[in-house]
Amino acid sequence: MNDPFDPTWKALSDPTRRAILESLRGGARTTTEIVNQFPHLTRFAVMKHMDVLREVDLLKTRADGRRRLNSLNVIPIQVIYEHWVSGFQGLWATNLLSLKRDMEQGEPPLK
Repeated sequence: MNDPFDPTWKALSDPTRRAILESLRGGARTTTEIVNQFPHLTRFAVMKHMDVLREVDLLKTRADGRRRLNSLNVIPIQVIYEHWVSGFQGLWATNLLSLKRDMEQGEPPLK
């Protein structure tokens, strides 16, 4: 079964890629700034991680003279959230309300 979100999930599964995205939450960074955050990795390795993020549209890059500015694109994450998380909100709300009602009535919670 091919899920259209699989490439994004796969990109997000790597801790280095998540760290790159986390560093961009505060705003755009140059490629050099991102590479310097990972002294244990080669420049080539970090660039490969950035390519994966770019392929799934989580990373946007634009030229600024000789520099490349990279920024976070949260839209794919929002789409995943809306598809996977918000669909379960009603279920959670119903279960939590049932638990609240049971606790108020002194009934033991279900196992």
